[in-house]
Amino acid sequence: MNPKVDAFFERAPRWREEMEKLRSIVLGCGLNEELKWGKPCYTWEGKNIVVIQGFKDYCALLFIKGYLVSDPSGILVKTGPNTRVGRQARFVDVKEVGRVAAALKGCVRSAVDVEVVGGKKEVGGKKVGVKGGKVVAKGGRKVGVKGGRKGGGKGGRKVVGKGGRKVAGK
Repeated sequence: MNPKVDAFFERAPRWREEMEKLRSIVLGCGLNEELKWGKPCYTWEGKNIVVIQGFKDYCALLFIKGYLVSDPSGILVKTGPNTRVGRQARFVDVKEVGRVAAALKGCVRSAVDVEVVGGKKEVGGKKVGVKGGKVVAKGGRKVGVKGGRKGGGKGGRKVVGKGGRKVAGK
């Protein structure tokens, strides 16, 4: 356990019990714990896998490359209406976290597998995936995310290739 993350949970004004339960589940999957972006972030060999975050109406376990994660139980949802990549599991009660603990562990393991062996899915009509920890488009071109407003406002983000050419997204 990370003392910086301990301090984060001690200061949490809401969702403390739910977030600590999520923390226990994620650490049980063998991930490393760090504080990134002011939130508990869990990594595998230096790659970001999930983040725990409290919101006004719920707390969530956010999967960084959630669009590639296997979710047979259907517990992951898009983080917003225009989201292409991220997915999250939302909770308003610690009992909910306990009920889906096994499914969460499966999703975390799948997210680690995505980083280790890669994966591909269609995003915005284009094949996009992960290879060697990098987001890539068809043909193995390395791509990134560009555009949109800070904080995820209108405008959306684009998955772009070398030279900024649009690969997927708005």
